[in-house]
Amino acid sequence: MKKNKFLVLVFTFVALTLVSCRKEGCTDPNANNFCDECQREDHSCTYEGEVVFWYNQTAASGLVNDGATSLTYYVDGKIVGSSASNIYWNGGPDCGQNGSITVTKSLGGVKNKSYNFKVRDQTGYIYWEGIVNFSANTCYAMELGW
Repeated sequence: MKKNKFLVLVFTFVALTLVSCRKEGCTDPNANNFCDECQREDHSCTYEGEVVFWYNQTAASGLVNDGATSLTYYVDGKIVGSSASNIYWNGGPDCGQNGSITVTKSLGGVKNKSYNFKVRDQTGYIYWEGIVNFSANTCYAMELGW
């Protein structure tokens, strides 16, 4: 009987030690702060997403014909970039590609978040506006159609 009690105590101690020694952290591989060594989720994950804005040659021609020479891009009311209106892409750029208007947004503890966007020319005329969705660990190419 004493041997059984001793084994129960040892087993309980080992089980508690194993559970309490498991490292806690963010276990979602899509998060910025993913912890490869963590075995227990502690709900501390933080995310970010990217969007790259682009338009094709037809849109560029239309902008130039309208007298637009430069564009300023806004997300969530803040300027995120600018470009000459005659710069266009065939098929769209990759996020972060040289010359592209790529925006990275912190999403906090959520995997998806929407923001308002606007694109204005040098006179303040709004050519495009709407809502853009950012998703965790994702690059979304948003074509601005003419």
